[in-house]
Amino acid sequence: MQLVKTTRDTLLRPLQIVSGIVERRHTMPILANILIRKDGESVSFLSTDTEVQITTNAAIGAGAEVAGTTVAARKLLDILRALPESGDVTMTLLNKRLTVQSGKSRFALQTLAAEEFPTVQEADSYSANVTLPQKTLKHLFNMVHFSMAQQDIRYYLNGLLLVLDGNNVIAVATDGHRLAFCQVATEQSFARQEVIIPRKTIIELQRLLEENDETVQLDIAGNQVKLNFADIELISKLVEGKFPDYTRVIPKGYTNEFTIGRDELLRSLQRAAIMTSDKFKGVRCIISPGVMKISSTNADQEEAVEELEIDYGGDSVDIGFNVTYLLDVLNNLKCDQINVALGDSNSSALISIPDNPDFKYVVMPMRI
Repeated sequence: MQLVKTTRDTLLRPLQIVSGIVERRHTMPILANILIRKDGESVSFLSTDTEVQITTNAAIGAGAEVAGTTVAARKLLDILRALPESGDVTMTLLNKRLTVQSGKSRFALQTLAAEEFPTVQEADSYSANVTLPQKTLKHLFNMVHFSMAQQDIRYYLNGLLLVLDGNNVIAVATDGHRLAFCQVATEQSFARQEVIIPRKTIIELQRLLEENDETVQLDIAGNQVKLNFADIELISKLVEGKFPDYTRVIPKGYTNEFTIGRDELLRSLQRAAIMTSDKFKGVRCIISPGVMKISSTNADQEEAVEELEIDYGGDSVDIGFNVTYLLDVLNNLKCDQINVALGDSNSSALISIPDNPDFKYVVMPMRI
């Protein structure tokens, strides 16, 4: 039975959308496959790792039959990428084998039954619904994603906190050493609700969301979040656990603050980072009236010193930081200037964008 007849690129796009979450090694071999379902002209492609599930559709079916199968995602993707861009591709299912043909190239792949594929059970009802432009949601994730923890024993840090509060949608991420906060105002109104979206889901959404004004429908249930945008549906389990109270982490009332060019500070820190080691990424910052001095040393007694002129008349502060945490935020921001607020050498620093209360970045000091 012929499943699909279309051009290579038309078939490649839905496969690229769903294949990002497919693990190469899995306890269940069928999870290395994607589920292909055909109902007349409509063909759906679905992948899951049992935590996240992505579905997309394309009108590329051949014939009026209804059929379904599962096939190795990476193998099928590699075949299509290797085929010439021009020319039609057909996919035919016969005797539990999927045949992919284009021109004089033909590949026969083993399949597993569609009925055996473990799809994620969708929630019966959703307690909150949010509609945002794709670029707005992508912006929220982009502004905080670098602060998410990776494989932390505190599993609730291995994700992003999404907060609905009044007319604001807020994203927060922390790994215990730094915290990033970003919010956007909407025309909707929400009862306060907090959910933790897993790290893998956020990274996948950053890949799939476009920089455009087309909307994303985001539905939240007790243990699940569902997003619909373009022709994609993504369902993800949520992380259970209590996220730290970010409002207590963000410093208030600091009087030692100054504004500095983002690019100027970034370049100085990049140069100072050259003299740090893989094990110790500390840089020392001495802020005094009119000048910011950045220095770093390593085990070989080598040293880098940078001096920057700043418009500052506050107390002298001698403080150390992990330079990676500073580089992460400076590389991620797109503004020309940043605002730096400090307490003393034992207090966290607050980095923000001048005249913009919607973004805050807190970084803990490091003993140098």
